[in-house]
Amino acid sequence: MNLRPLTSILCLFFVLQTQSQVWDFDTVDFSDADKRALANKGASLDDLQGLVYNLTKDLKTDAERFRSIYMWVCNNVKNDYGLYAKNKRKRKRYQEDSLKLEAWNDKFKKRIFKTLLRRKRTICTGYAYIVQTLSQLANIDCRIINGFGKTSTGDIEDYKYPNHSWNAVKLNDKWYLCDPTWASGVQDINNGRFVFNYNNGLFLASPELFAINHFPLEEHWFLFDNTKTTFKEFLEAPIVYNDAYQLFAKHIQPLKLYNIVPVDFNINFEYLLKPNSNPKKITLLIDDGINSKTVRPDTIAFDRLKLKLTYTLKKRGQYDIHLKIDGQLVATYVYKVIRPRN
Repeated sequence: MNLRPLTSILCLFFVLQTQSQVWDFDTVDFSDADKRALANKGASLDDLQGLVYNLTKDLKTDAERFRSIYMWVCNNVKNDYGLYAKNKRKRKRYQEDSLKLEAWNDKFKKRIFKTLLRRKRTICTGYAYIVQTLSQLANIDCRIINGFGKTSTGDIEDYKYPNHSWNAVKLNDKWYLCDPTWASGVQDINNGRFVFNYNNGLFLASPELFAINHFPLEEHWFLFDNTKTTFKEFLEAPIVYNDAYQLFAKHIQPLKLYNIVPVDFNINFEYLLKPNSNPKKITLLIDDGINSKTVRPDTIAFDRLKLKLTYTLKKRGQYDIHLKIDGQLVATYVYKVIRPRN
């Protein structure tokens, strides 16, 4: 294991300390907040002020109060995929008619909030709205951030218009990012039903990792310094799955999802780990479209908080390369391997 110079370590430590990260609250015990959210499972949205009181009473800090609100939303509001799919179809249909598109958007907003309040079902806009509303009733500054969200199932048509919303919350005079929609659960591909499956990694998520698949309309909501991410870079970035948020503070390389490289190309993978991450089993699933195999990276190195891997592509072909850590799928890359002409 190579040790970096002291100046590099201090620089990295400074960056981690000044950015808004969930480990800012390592000394805060969220167990009471989580219990409070669980105790109110199934509560209605008929009395929002009463719900906020029940979720936050006796909790001492804004961080705990926000945690209780966020946990309740993520575990009690269902993602309505049918509502999302209908909105996507309508927006595509009206994309060349601005008046019809605006009329549909106004009509759909009313439907979103009606469905949310009556049935506790919604899409990202509703998730962000209810988190903001409950937080503000608890005197916590919380904003709705609109922009683009990139998923493994998205195509270029999904990114013509803003397609996602999430939250920023101010705690201890610093802003933090959360995505209650993606944190709440998943769609069962067999029956289309929503399944609650809370992902804690999207609670006060690392801004630089968040930027891999979240592109805000207003640049300052990236929440990290020296922001140079362009929309083109965002679209070209690798696929990073929700489980990556449990482990990583930053995705460093590879920079792109699609890559063309020569035979015997050595891929370098590099990530910045969260301070409490402790990955044990690291594998690559290599799929050439016909066969797939699970292999260990050629090299695995831990350098303080950095995880570095290498793997050599020795044969021509096109490969989907899936990174798995402790059995969880965290990232995907595509490599087309060619033999250069002489």
